[in-house]
Amino acid sequence: MTGNGGYRDSALRPYVITGGKFRPSRAALGVETLLLRAETAGPLPVTATRESRALVRMCERLLSLAEAAAHLKLPLSLVKVLASELVDSGYLVARSGIPQAARPDMELLQEVLDGLRRLR
Repeated sequence: MTGNGGYRDSALRPYVITGGKFRPSRAALGVETLLLRAETAGPLPVTATRESRALVRMCERLLSLAEAAAHLKLPLSLVKVLASELVDSGYLVARSGIPQAARPDMELLQEVLDGLRRLR
């Protein structure tokens, strides 16, 4: 099938956008990962895709991977590949969310919640 919205077109577009890559090089990028344009980043090469340019442009301000995917109207998995490549090439900086060690202990939170409920 070809034509507007046909199978070939829809399958080819993500392939073109990611330069043929289908997996991010960074497994640590999650939906909550914050992206920011690197201060030392120069201009993107002329071969950069429209989507890569848009992603770098919107990351002038801190933006999560999930927000970037929503703004670009692209699947999260595809934006994850793009962001990973841009981080690897020095155009974006990725900041992870709250480190596991800094996250609250769920058992402790449950005990506090249970204690508060008993106060009623």
